[in-house]
Amino acid sequence: MELRKNRIKQKVANGETAFIAMGITHPDDIDAFGPNGFDGVWLEGEHGWVDPSELGNLTRACDIWGMTSVARINANDQGLIYRTLDRGAQAIVVPHVNTREEAENVVEGGKFAPIGKRGLFTSRQGYGVSNYYQKANEETALMVLIEDIAAWENLDSILEVDGIDAFFVAPSDFAASMGYIGDFDHPEVKDKIEDSLKRIIKSGRTAATLASQENVRKFVQMGVQIISVSIGAWLAESATKFRNTATSD
Repeated sequence: MELRKNRIKQKVANGETAFIAMGITHPDDIDAFGPNGFDGVWLEGEHGWVDPSELGNLTRACDIWGMTSVARINANDQGLIYRTLDRGAQAIVVPHVNTREEAENVVEGGKFAPIGKRGLFTSRQGYGVSNYYQKANEETALMVLIEDIAAWENLDSILEVDGIDAFFVAPSDFAASMGYIGDFDHPEVKDKIEDSLKRIIKSGRTAATLASQENVRKFVQMGVQIISVSIGAWLAESATKFRNTATSD
């Protein structure tokens, strides 16, 4: 057996852009979405439905379609990080990483020795895989959320942490931390977000962010290599278009 390749890490290594779909909540929906050619599926464990008992089937569905399973957890806890990986996730997203020390904690929980302190257990991704611990270190992707003004202030030192695969700048909490709750299009917020992305890219690290139909091209042209998008907006747009078509004269 060979460890499954992490499609997002492959795309980034090749200088390409990787796309992650958000808002898919069931293995059958992952199967239905699979033919669309996305690189990963975001499994929401901070604000949403995902818990360890469900991760096995969700990540298996991603595996079938060659999509990277990207699980967001709800705390920067080493045990939670490696339990989520043990359940089959290929990538972890950790919220509210605001200091170098917090970024280092992610690496310690997400990588096996000698890089980190991940508990020695063979994930279901590793059954039958020889030299699993080394290969898992190579294929597991660790992403930290830059979503507070404190993270912007400490960004240079956070970017110095080895072992983090992507630095994901998230707009909503970023805006709230600046006093503009619900207004992530505020000029000051947009300025800080773009500044964060540019600094990440300039440092030679991988930038990631949430995009929409309106701004995705701008982010790709900036050099952002990991883009997530909510399928909710697509559903709403298509539903409205269908309804309007049905009732138009």
